[in-house]
Amino acid sequence: MALPLSYNIRNLRERWKVTLLAIGAIALVVTVFVVLLSMANGFRIALGSTGSESNAIVTQQGSASELTSWLGINNAQLLSVDSRVARGKDGQPLASCEVFVLSSQPKRGDRQPTNVSIRGVQPRAFEVRQGIKIVQGRNFTPGLNEVVIGQRIADRIEGFDLGKSISMQRRDWKIVGIFSAEGGAFESEVWGDYNIMGPAFQRNGGCNTLTLTLQDPKSLGGFDKEVRANPQMQLQLTSEKKYYADQAGPVASALTGLAAFVAIIMGIGAIFGAMNTMYAIVASRTREIGTLRALGFSRFSILFSFVLESVFLAMVGGALGCLLSFPMNNYSTGTASGFSELAFAFQITPPTLIVGIVFAALMGIFGGLLPAFRAARMPITSALREA
Repeated sequence: MALPLSYNIRNLRERWKVTLLAIGAIALVVTVFVVLLSMANGFRIALGSTGSESNAIVTQQGSASELTSWLGINNAQLLSVDSRVARGKDGQPLASCEVFVLSSQPKRGDRQPTNVSIRGVQPRAFEVRQGIKIVQGRNFTPGLNEVVIGQRIADRIEGFDLGKSISMQRRDWKIVGIFSAEGGAFESEVWGDYNIMGPAFQRNGGCNTLTLTLQDPKSLGGFDKEVRANPQMQLQLTSEKKYYADQAGPVASALTGLAAFVAIIMGIGAIFGAMNTMYAIVASRTREIGTLRALGFSRFSILFSFVLESVFLAMVGGALGCLLSFPMNNYSTGTASGFSELAFAFQITPPTLIVGIVFAALMGIFGGLLPAFRAARMPITSALREA
């Protein structure tokens, strides 16, 4: 015979102080856990949403990042006019040969230096990457020392304001626009004219990467195979979306590992707290447990009832913890990605909340199991004799 659920709820209500203490402890652990997971999610989403499935990025074989890649201008031009590359309304290839460098700039607030990604792009870049939109000001004018900056990095770097100038390579570059990139990594970059930035940063005669829009994304495999087979090029083609998603892997895994480590450490503390709470509940209900056993309730019913109470407390704490984490949703921050600063926003997603609730339930099970065993194994006669 199973104990009714109303019995458990009534007991928790009568011992509301102990109940609230247990709920609060678990809520705190779940809040920290969900926030750390949302940070890892935000980083992964920022790079995972960068690029297009129809675009291919050409890099040097064996290069780990854009910084270590280089291809000559002749190879870039040859690949750009390939028949598999899409063309714009004017009949010109949708391709952008780009230089990619880093510049040390002070952060807002503490003015600590950080590396900012600088990208010199050709005019076609804004057509190749259709998600780029100027949200303030205007686009840079080719041939001038003008730049546009991503809206996320604008919030993090000192002096990155519309109309101001920033100093790079002993030159002043005027900020004429701020752009968005659908939340992608490009929002952490500064863009300027390839023909001006190349010489300014001593990147002459080629580019770090070449981005191509393909007529048919399915042609990427064959195109890449041909390019790799050419010993004079030493280049490779990768889906642009996959390329940036792969860049997120190590850092996102490290952030997820940090979330798991902190959650385990805090979770162990919460489990012991739940155990103490449940042991106290068992000790205060010794005579009651003996009466239930005398009325015919089985050991399993007692065991299940106390575990159920512990899990219920944990689930309430987990739900509260998830609610407490919501103010951090879309909170902007930044971290090192490769050698540069990547600005991103915390992202609390439904799977993150589900993981938080499951984690809370596990804390409830492990925290209530031993006290429940003690209650279930309690002899009827000794339980009834205790005050």
